[in-house]
Amino acid sequence: MKKYIFTILFSFFYFLPPGICAEESVPCPKKIPPVELSQINQSILKGLDFLLTHQRKNGSFGSALRTKRLNIYAPDTSHEGFHTGTSAICLSTLIKMEDWLNTIPADTQDAQLQELLSRKTKVSTAIDRCENWMMENLPQLRRSAPTTLYNVWGHSFGIQSLCQMYTRQLDLPPKEMAERKKKLVKEMNHQVELLRRYECLNGGWAYYNFYSPETYKYPSQHNTAPPNSFVTSSVLLAFHEAKELNIGVEIPPHIIRRGLESLYRQRMPNNAYTYAESHVNMPGSLISRPAGSLSRTLSGHLSIHQWMEEKDFVEKKVIITEKMLTDGLDRFITRIGWNDIGRKRPVPHESWFQIAGYFYYYGHYYAIRCVEQLQDSATQKEYANYLADILLGVQEPDGSWWDFPLYDYGHYYGTGMALDVLIKCREKFINNKI
Repeated sequence: MKKYIFTILFSFFYFLPPGICAEESVPCPKKIPPVELSQINQSILKGLDFLLTHQRKNGSFGSALRTKRLNIYAPDTSHEGFHTGTSAICLSTLIKMEDWLNTIPADTQDAQLQELLSRKTKVSTAIDRCENWMMENLPQLRRSAPTTLYNVWGHSFGIQSLCQMYTRQLDLPPKEMAERKKKLVKEMNHQVELLRRYECLNGGWAYYNFYSPETYKYPSQHNTAPPNSFVTSSVLLAFHEAKELNIGVEIPPHIIRRGLESLYRQRMPNNAYTYAESHVNMPGSLISRPAGSLSRTLSGHLSIHQWMEEKDFVEKKVIITEKMLTDGLDRFITRIGWNDIGRKRPVPHESWFQIAGYFYYYGHYYAIRCVEQLQDSATQKEYANYLADILLGVQEPDGSWWDFPLYDYGHYYGTGMALDVLIKCREKFINNKI
């Protein structure tokens, strides 16, 4: 009897007509006091110290050593995808930290900034060690099984870290610097090729393929699963970052178009994004409603917004306006409680609106990038203040941030993403003379 009741309820929520899940208005965030700059400085210092003191001896971040009775499905070499993606996020953040520290005058009278400057040598050393690990391991990253493509995260965040490595300011002889950059561009092109290889058959990217019973019997190079909106967005944004450098990274236009087409299909009339293309015909699905799509909405909007400006994609089907970006930010901030309920829960999608814990810092990571697209500096300042306020409130006593017990990776990708956001928030505060 219980089985039939569950089936009825499941069908009711997943096959609601589109109009039922439509929303007419977007909530407006309540005004909050400005976050003190000293609070941000202190939070950044604590987070930085966590990364510096927890970097592995080989230079990477995170591991498969912390387990629990309920672990994420990770066959064969799956952890290489987790490990590489996590290390890439931390590496990118540390390079941004180094860039910021280089702008602080050595004779500053601010005690907190002096304390941060005292970590400058350690930051550079940590970057060098992680760069060496990345350049040794990233080229070897592949999918672990026909059903499992966690490597896609490693490739996309790996491209972002390579971009940061390329722009990193180093005191090297011109010839040595030229060789370094040539090697980095070569690896970026290699990562693009791998993402082309693991693209879904109908465009976009996914990190699972449980949809075909013949997956193991007749494996294909391209993923036969329906693409996920958020995975596709992250890959497209990594591609865009590489393209913006204009350094010779060749990204086939057709895979950009196919990825964008997938996002167009997954975008709902209420500006939410489905979890995957398999949910497009289930508009009432809890995870595909605005509250379940809080983090995906930001990365999806940002991805389309970035690429719609490119001349190769003038025949665009969706225009992401600044109003749509601010609406997405408003929903994310006012409904952060929905994401917060899912934060730290050990079972993915067990929370309200089927939100998984690992969407928490992912959402902030792309929220601040949406803020950067806004034209008005006062509006940027306001949203930066909201995001900083949220992150200061969820930092752990040891200085880390984490949202999901993903072996021993969650504390590191969470801290890397949160620090990235706070550094950018601080830039907005300084630019607006707070």
